[in-house]
Amino acid sequence: MTMINKNSKILVVGTSGSGKSTLARVLSQKMGIPDIELDALFWKENWTQTEPEEFRQKISKAISESSGFVIHGNYNKVKDLTWGNADIVIWLDYSRAVVIWRVFKRSILRALKRELLWSGNRETLRKTFFSKESIILWAWNTYDLRKRQYQEYINLPEHKNIKVLRFETPQETQKFVDSIR
Repeated sequence: MTMINKNSKILVVGTSGSGKSTLARVLSQKMGIPDIELDALFWKENWTQTEPEEFRQKISKAISESSGFVIHGNYNKVKDLTWGNADIVIWLDYSRAVVIWRVFKRSILRALKRELLWSGNRETLRKTFFSKESIILWAWNTYDLRKRQYQEYINLPEHKNIKVLRFETPQETQKFVDSIR
């Protein structure tokens, strides 16, 4: 009952902690299409950032390797590649309370389990709670900005052919996921 298929080029967006990666993994598995995680392409060892041109090349290569994909992340500097190659955008537009709770819970669990992230990086309790680079603080501070940006992107003339699915609650998202066969 959904318009998603193996040739869909899906971009999942939302504030940090909204559940983009989780949804992308589920869609990737259900549809049998590649899961392209922008954080995995961007972060090198010791939280070193990938140079802009190298980052763009990694994204272009990943996108070109399949007729369909699900890509996720909030990197405005490459929106011409992400939004520009998507035919479906899924916007996880949850309340600030839901997002902050999710990023808080995720960060605590990652730090306590010493979960390995991209290129061997790990979140720490110190960085999560006692640093100006805190992902929780980042999610809080960028929440309103992301909402404005996504609304602007949706309304751009070059995006008029993109199908936008905007989910305002996790229950709406789950209902959508359940509809995919």
